[in-house]
Amino acid sequence: MTQIVIIGGGPAGYEAALVAAQLDADVTVVEAAGAGGACVLDDCVPSKTFIASSEVVTGYRDTEEFGIHSDGLEAITVDATAVHARVKRLATAQSRDIQAKLVKAGVTLVHGTARFGDDMLGHTHRVKVRPHDGDSEYFIDAATVLIATGATPRQLPTALPDGERILTWRQVYDLPALPSHLIVIGSGVTGAEFASAYLAMGVQVTLVSSRDRVMPHEDADAATAIERVFRNRGMTILNNSRAESVVRDGEGVSVALADGRVVTGSHALMAVGSVPNTADLGLVEYGIAVSTGGYVTVDRVSRTNVPGIYAAGDCTGVLPLASVAAMQGRIAMWHALGDAVAPLRLRTVAANVFTDPELATVGVSQTDVDSGKIPAREVMLPLAGNARSKMAGLDDGFIKLYCRPASGIVVGGVVVAPRASELIMPITIAVENHLTVNQLAHTITIYPSLSGSIAEAARQLMQHETE
Repeated sequence: MTQIVIIGGGPAGYEAALVAAQLDADVTVVEAAGAGGACVLDDCVPSKTFIASSEVVTGYRDTEEFGIHSDGLEAITVDATAVHARVKRLATAQSRDIQAKLVKAGVTLVHGTARFGDDMLGHTHRVKVRPHDGDSEYFIDAATVLIATGATPRQLPTALPDGERILTWRQVYDLPALPSHLIVIGSGVTGAEFASAYLAMGVQVTLVSSRDRVMPHEDADAATAIERVFRNRGMTILNNSRAESVVRDGEGVSVALADGRVVTGSHALMAVGSVPNTADLGLVEYGIAVSTGGYVTVDRVSRTNVPGIYAAGDCTGVLPLASVAAMQGRIAMWHALGDAVAPLRLRTVAANVFTDPELATVGVSQTDVDSGKIPAREVMLPLAGNARSKMAGLDDGFIKLYCRPASGIVVGGVVVAPRASELIMPITIAVENHLTVNQLAHTITIYPSLSGSIAEAARQLMQHETE
């Protein structure tokens, strides 16, 4: 049996392990935190569970419009201890489920750390494993090694988290109560998601953005729409403002901005990106190419420059999504074990920001189209004109669709709406399978439904096609 060692048990690692086990390899996964890795125990699963609690609160917004009389959002109280306990309980349960799946598949799961040994042994690679349970370290000689160690929250020397007032997103679930005034440093995806969730829970939120809008790397129309919602709901957004330092100030925090202003609040959440967990793996000594940022360099089938060594997930810096990490890991194993495999195609990857409303994208971007890099026609339909949207009282959001000028093949789309993560799926299928706007337009949709706007957008592009 082919011996495979996977360093890291997050989505990249455990999905790779399941594929390798299915192909009859002898698989060992070495994971420091637990099955599922930081994604399941600290990052993605906890944050989305926390956001789910905030969505329950959102359901009490503007109920009078529907003829439902309540005391409104002001009467809602949030038990932070119960919310955080649920977050941790579900994360632990998900980790247990993943571990059970790995064990059932015959994968050996080691709770510990690993690094490369000093020597390459012909066509095998020596990995030093150090268990956390006190057992002596030992070596495994593997034909294939997958590096899937993920990333950790980036820390600024002038704003070091203390776990009490200055926090990373992994530390918020240990707070005994919700902040009274949360200052979120960083307006990327993570910062926007937490700012949105805390705002929904009734927390005063100030979002510090170093750029001219929130989520600067997302579709401009979508980011602008969500920023408008944030402001209308009472969030303070400081655009073009860079935080120089964050310090404890009695029972609160003081955030010094580069322009001399000082913002005070009860807590600060640092959402300034991540750094790859690659420093203690012995990569450079082993000859594995690493970028200046510490990311492992890989090609589209997850290979590093060293034969038999692959890497997947956030430690590669390819695209920090659990779905991409999982696919990178699967591709690595399919390739290493000689199974049929297609290289990773980022153009067909859908991504979602779990704000309220959500923002989902797939395929080409507005920047690609505006710059002429990708020739495409587009249409954008506000959801305000959608019958189901009117019934649900949705005033914000839109569907945007891109297609090739001549053929009408769908090449991308953007959705801003509740559950955009679900609505983006038909557009993703169209992009993946080279469907045309004609095919989308001729698809009968439920009436009334939000997805009807996708078909309507396709019909408008189809009309352009016949002019």
